[in-house]
Amino acid sequence: MTIPDFDAVQVGDALPALDLPPVDRKTLALFAGASGDHNAVHIDIDFARHAGMPDVFAHGMLGMAWIGRLLTGWVPQSRLRRLDVRFQAITHLGNAIRCTGRVVEKLEHAGERCVRIEVASANQYGQTKIVGDALIALGN
Repeated sequence: MTIPDFDAVQVGDALPALDLPPVDRKTLALFAGASGDHNAVHIDIDFARHAGMPDVFAHGMLGMAWIGRLLTGWVPQSRLRRLDVRFQAITHLGNAIRCTGRVVEKLEHAGERCVRIEVASANQYGQTKIVGDALIALGN
């Protein structure tokens, strides 16, 4: 993987978007197994309905993992210095998520040349699910 050059990256540059297939029950079950998060509201329709939801829905951390994939598709994981997100809405079954990122600042942090990336995810209807930012080191 080629690391973007700090001098070539400009404020306003967009990262390549990450488009994901619609969320389904299999994805939720696989994530529950991989993460160890077996909260019933994500995998048991009866439990979800008892909790007032129409059906199961995606783990918030699954959405955050997709944001992580967006970033590590652009730079190696070792370049990620910080990732802060805010969960805005539930990701329901059938939501096809698109994760996006945009360079919003170039700065020096702890002796490294870094960029701050504004990140977000939204479904196919344009409903925002996650927003946040990340700090990425691009060089010394």
